[in-house]
Amino acid sequence: MNDNTTLTPKEILAELDKYIIGQADAKRSVAIALRNRWRRCQVEEPLRNEILPKNIIMIGPTGVGKTEIARRLAALAGSPFIKVEASKFTEVGYVGRDVESIIRDLVELAINMVKEEERQRVEGIAQAHVEERLLDLLLPPSGQQAAVGGPEGDKSFTLAGGKLPAQQSPESSTRERFREMLRDGRLDEREVEVSFKEAPSMPMIEVMGGSNMEELQSNFQDVMGKMFSRHDKNRRMKIAEARVALHKEESERLIDMERVKKEARRRTEESGIVFLDEIDKIASRSSGGHGPEVSREGVQRDLLPIVEGSTVSTKYGIVKTDHILFIASGAFHVAKPSDLIPELQGRFPIRVELHSLGKEEFVRILTEPKNALTRQYVALMQTEDIELRFTDDAILEMAAIAVRVNEATEEIGARRLHTVMERVLEDLSFDASERTEKTVVIDADYVRDRLKDIAEDQDLSRYIL
Repeated sequence: MNDNTTLTPKEILAELDKYIIGQADAKRSVAIALRNRWRRCQVEEPLRNEILPKNIIMIGPTGVGKTEIARRLAALAGSPFIKVEASKFTEVGYVGRDVESIIRDLVELAINMVKEEERQRVEGIAQAHVEERLLDLLLPPSGQQAAVGGPEGDKSFTLAGGKLPAQQSPESSTRERFREMLRDGRLDEREVEVSFKEAPSMPMIEVMGGSNMEELQSNFQDVMGKMFSRHDKNRRMKIAEARVALHKEESERLIDMERVKKEARRRTEESGIVFLDEIDKIASRSSGGHGPEVSREGVQRDLLPIVEGSTVSTKYGIVKTDHILFIASGAFHVAKPSDLIPELQGRFPIRVELHSLGKEEFVRILTEPKNALTRQYVALMQTEDIELRFTDDAILEMAAIAVRVNEATEEIGARRLHTVMERVLEDLSFDASERTEKTVVIDADYVRDRLKDIAEDQDLSRYIL
């Protein structure tokens, strides 16, 4: 967990407000959940292990910010985060994904997160090693041929004999001159022959079967890979390319993978966040004893152990799920949270309702967040040297049209703004590279002109907007 975990709930809420408009209740709930993680870490053992996360169910239609709240919370905490759709999993014994693969995927994400941090930590050492390796290639020991290529007539190199520069100097002085040239990029276009440690290529083996086949296939290939030693492979490339390739190899060599695995497991267990979307799709809506309802209840019972706390075997070791935070969400148009099995309901004690977004919220979404759509399009057009401006009445008009289309067709919340904006700016985006006019003002008339026919024709707007 990073330093942001020391933020108070009010500070967390303020950070979420920079990206998410409205939905104060949901943001308060996740802010408290994140702060409680910090509080738990301050509690002495053994009571610390008894304090479990208070899982959350978010109830609301699509496009109101459920996923964005969870994703921003994870980014704020620096936590491993995974979003899964509950409907993609099936009861054990049926064809489908094993629910424990959620935790395995979460560990993989944590591994990548920690590896990237370690890669940044060893960045300076890796660069120094790469520089020395390149200098060894450019200035091999006496009597060996330099594996360097260059244009004819260059007095700095003699290709056939691999001799040092014409002005002979002590070896250390020559090496330092080459180091300076290397850092200045004056040698980037020269070719060197580089030896890489390359793992043997493993054939893709597809294992067909029931649950846990993905993990079985991965482990099988890992075992087969370890049976064959890595071998050297020589490749001839320009120094600019060699620097990148060698940097990757050196970084991998310097990273302590045992440390990475240990830290990734710890982060997964202590700060992992799983977002279970569409949980209403696996809620049983009748008391029938056959058909799809059985499968829905089966998925719930398979999810129950990892939500309430169990151990999952991964290729990086055993991971406990007791303190992973689970945030579930669903529209619950047909089913209700009470349709979930009682055991699963009890593991989600916090329930918050997210409200549909109206014109006022759409206006704020278009203008206030750091990543507001209007700011995104302004930045995109700047790449074409076009200054794009949106007037206040244009913002109001786009928000009003988005609301009308949502009411007349399908309610998809703020996602409707994406289609409206794209339609409004379609002609400009297409012609931007050829326009002579470098300032474009989008006003209400411009918006109405582009959307009038579509917005008024419900059948047409159903397909286009």
